[in-house]
Amino acid sequence: MTSLRYDLSVRSRSQHLFAVTLTIPACDTDVLTLSLPAWIPGSYMVRDFARHIITLTAADNAGNVLPVTKTDKQTWQIKAGKQPVTVEYTVYAFDLSVRAAYLNDEYGFINGTSVFLQVNDLPAASCEVTVSLPESLSHWHVETSMQPDDTNGTHFICEDYAELIDHPVFMGECVLDSVTVQGVEFVFLFSGKTPVNTKRICEDMVPVCEHHLNLFGQPSPVDRYVFMTLLSESGFGGLEHRSSTALLYPRFDLPLEREGGGKTDQYVTFLSLCCHELFHTWHVKRLRPSVFLKPDLSAEVYTPQLWIYEGFTSFYDDVTLARTGLISPEKYLEIVGQNLTRLQLTAGRFKQSVAESSFDAWTKFYKQDASAPNNIVSYYVKGGIIAFGLDLLLRRKSQGNVSLDSLMQALWQQFGAEETGTPDDVIETVCRETFNIDVSEYLQAVVYGKEDVPLNQWLADIGVTLHTRPKNSASDRGGVPPLPAYQKHHLGAAIKNAETGVTVQVVFEDGAACRAGLQVNDRIIALDGYVVNDILLQRLLNQTGESALPLTVLRDGRLLTLSLPVLEERQEACYFTIEDKEKLAAWLATA
Repeated sequence: MTSLRYDLSVRSRSQHLFAVTLTIPACDTDVLTLSLPAWIPGSYMVRDFARHIITLTAADNAGNVLPVTKTDKQTWQIKAGKQPVTVEYTVYAFDLSVRAAYLNDEYGFINGTSVFLQVNDLPAASCEVTVSLPESLSHWHVETSMQPDDTNGTHFICEDYAELIDHPVFMGECVLDSVTVQGVEFVFLFSGKTPVNTKRICEDMVPVCEHHLNLFGQPSPVDRYVFMTLLSESGFGGLEHRSSTALLYPRFDLPLEREGGGKTDQYVTFLSLCCHELFHTWHVKRLRPSVFLKPDLSAEVYTPQLWIYEGFTSFYDDVTLARTGLISPEKYLEIVGQNLTRLQLTAGRFKQSVAESSFDAWTKFYKQDASAPNNIVSYYVKGGIIAFGLDLLLRRKSQGNVSLDSLMQALWQQFGAEETGTPDDVIETVCRETFNIDVSEYLQAVVYGKEDVPLNQWLADIGVTLHTRPKNSASDRGGVPPLPAYQKHHLGAAIKNAETGVTVQVVFEDGAACRAGLQVNDRIIALDGYVVNDILLQRLLNQTGESALPLTVLRDGRLLTLSLPVLEERQEACYFTIEDKEKLAAWLATA
């Protein structure tokens, strides 16, 4: 069998350079064509990874230099003359994210799409990877979900290029632990030396892993899974792969070895992130839109289905924590209330459907500007609320015999297990043909239309009531009942404190700031003659009895005076109350 060999090594930690030697066997072509993907599956934006390739040379077996021609931003041609070829190249790696490659003094991390060149002339070739570390880094640990081909854990094999780029690679100092659930080993890796309480994390993740394995049934598509977490001072992210996930998380938002106590909100968010990415092992990596079965990684690949894949997963990442007892029903409803509040603050939900948001993810959702809340809707957030509503609707129409779980299992059996790919109308079709339930009117309204999800029609079935209220403060995320002191009047803008005054980050459509003529990057120096910060500005707004107040604004070197209308705070914060604990417990128990 034809095999490509990639030798990955550290060229310079201080300069953030990886070196790759690619050995290509002789093939029946005079000119070899090599390319690098422009985007990575799961992150729908063209990122042009090839811009980080710094040098590239080619030679034959005798060491003779071969001519290399770059034909576009991500493609090279080599005059090989049907001979074996060795390609050597360096990659700049300083993107601290889950999407590309990163190298510092502590560790190195790569996604294959940003480092491993594809040999277009050998699409079916198997791939071998060797991670070569210098003696000075012999203490570094190498981790990946690729199949090892040696006892040292530095040589790996993949069936083809598609598999090669779907296994991120970590090398460096780290904290490791693992747990086995239903015969599947789950490995937890945290970069660096932070004394993370891995035992607690493993214990907390056991019921999550059990939930997903039970939901989709045996056999599991993986026998070993790696949670590969890059710890940093700040930052957040997750990206799914076929047998692993790459995560980015603030190091001190996780429980440490000698800490006890309950779960902080930050730790709950981490568990939810892990739950989300693990769910993608079934629902994205194998069950996925038809256009993603063999995607063209050189250009955008469009689908209106991301609301299904990210939205449904966003529903399961939180409800799973409640089902397994990792969070209380009250905490779960608080989180859903926060998600609904985020949605209510987005006027873009009246302008863009989630199907359109999915299709335009490449240029709108992944390239948001300061006015994004006014113009687009998140297929993650609204998609999760759509999934919540769909579960309640299916239960109502089937007298409790069919749920979103039933739908997920049918989708897996019909499209995921054999990886056949889903059509755009898959949800409506499966509900009708498998369960004899018509959900077309619901989908037309909330997926393809721009209507809000009518949760109040069904919430009584699970013993819950939804409420809205004014925000308690500018930082209020919703999810909880009102406080005695709340915002009486709204600014209608997102702001942050500046050295003097506050800087406007977002101007919400048709709010007080919008009517006053405030713009993004304006600095509000004073309100009603008083120099303000974010807290004082709201205090002055709350206590005034005037219909308008003067704003002193600095805009691009000019001092302006604007008139800010005093408007009542909108009822945009959402929260739930539990009316029947037994009904809610029964709903959460039906996994």
